[in-house]
Amino acid sequence: SENSIKSLVSIGNICRSPIAEAVFRKLVTDEKLEHKWRTDSAAVSDWNVGRFPDSRALGCLRHHGIETAHKARQITKEDFQTFDHILCMDESNLRDLNRKSNQVKDCKAKIELLGTYDPQKQLIIEDPYYGNEKDFETVYEQCLRCCKAFLEKYH
Repeated sequence: SENSIKSLVSIGNICRSPIAEAVFRKLVTDEKLEHKWRTDSAAVSDWNVGRFPDSRALGCLRHHGIETAHKARQITKEDFQTFDHILCMDESNLRDLNRKSNQVKDCKAKIELLGTYDPQKQLIIEDPYYGNEKDFETVYEQCLRCCKAFLEKYH
């Protein structure tokens, strides 16, 4: 229905997705739409559960005036049943998510690459973990463009 809470999860969970989550949350807050959205991020794997985002991700966000208190968690069956959208960063995330969603009865989430919303057509948001500050900045810019376009489409 028109009034249903739309939502967004991005997947990865110490570099790219906390940036996407924080960027999206700020956009939604700036547009005074927080009551319409539940925003979270999660990982496909359980490697980093309970960890705060990478310090470079936090530094990049802070540089843009954005705070986050996110701690990594793994995606759950309920996520597939309760979120309208699950947005991920690259093809391997997409494959893993589609595989997991096939094991969930009544999966309602639409699973897609966040990059499909990029006006600059950069489909993949590369993992900056082994890179430097500039790579985190690139992720931020991509997330910002994609999240803006996504929000425009669904709000």
